[in-house]
Amino acid sequence: MVVLDLPTTEDDTTGLAAPPAALALAAASACPVVAVPDPLIPVAAPAYRTSQLTLGIDARHPAERAVGFAFAAAQVRGVRLHAVHAWKLPSCATPLPFGIPEEDRATWEDHEMQLLADALRPWQKKYPRVAVLEDVVLLSPFDALVHHAERATLLVVGRGSGGDPGLVQALLREARCPVAIVP
Repeated sequence: MVVLDLPTTEDDTTGLAAPPAALALAAASACPVVAVPDPLIPVAAPAYRTSQLTLGIDARHPAERAVGFAFAAAQVRGVRLHAVHAWKLPSCATPLPFGIPEEDRATWEDHEMQLLADALRPWQKKYPRVAVLEDVVLLSPFDALVHHAERATLLVVGRGSGGDPGLVQALLREARCPVAIVP
């Protein structure tokens, strides 16, 4: 594992100021890279920060090493694992004049919940002492993870999270907690 001490921005409008070398290391490293905000520059942390680790997971294509890293870290720390799966409406969901019927949205959300449960099940058997909160949110991966990172002590993502190479870079800029990028 590589741990990077990253400076926070001085204007305090964003989180970590990831230099290009740090981004390159996170993109190419064969081992997990953890970017930690510089503790010398005060960053406003919410008073409601919890003792939980947040895992960004694509339930359709879970990054197994990231999931394993998150479960192991949660077990060692003795904290709850908050697994966040962001989803979007299927392409067949054409907007209707009065919106999408609630029963259709609920059916799709139930399907996403099942995908997440299926992706986490083998890890919950391997780490039975880790309490897991499964969460599916109808947001972009970036918005969902930045929102949930506000309350986390660590955010864990796979390097190819969500199939968006810019997601990790954006999370490093905006997250207010340490971010672990797992290949």
